[in-house]
Amino acid sequence: MIAPDHVARVQARIGERLWLSDWVCIEQSRIDGFAAATGDHYWLHTDPQRARRESPLGSTIAHGFLTMSMLAPSCLHALLDVLGADEVLNYGVENLRFLAPVLCGARVRSSIVLRSAVAKAGDRVLVGLDCSVEIEGQERPALVGQSLMLIHFSNQTGVTHAAQAA
Repeated sequence: MIAPDHVARVQARIGERLWLSDWVCIEQSRIDGFAAATGDHYWLHTDPQRARRESPLGSTIAHGFLTMSMLAPSCLHALLDVLGADEVLNYGVENLRFLAPVLCGARVRSSIVLRSAVAKAGDRVLVGLDCSVEIEGQERPALVGQSLMLIHFSNQTGVTHAAQAA
């Protein structure tokens, strides 16, 4: 079983915001790249002229799953750099809700709050993260949900990757 000090160190941070990303502009080139990678070329995402004419939003919008993908680097930074985990594995997403569209040209940032931490077999800790993607200038976030991640620590206690690099 994982060393109790690792679990206690993580549990002591429950309720803490571990990461708030920088603002990122969602440009049409990013939306088009996501469309190319996923095969989702729906006009509301990829045709700015048609979206201006026919969409009540007057613009193309980011795919919901593109917006969700903005959480991945933030979860990694929160768990590797802030908590000092050595390995992070996606375990799942719960209660994900898309609350507001992200218009092309909008700036977004993600927020990661530690919700739970449970010791698991194989020297791992299952962490629950409350995640959101905010849209600059809007009260309502683009999305909210809970990410589940399995993390693993080496035998070192309390040493983060940032401290090791220094």
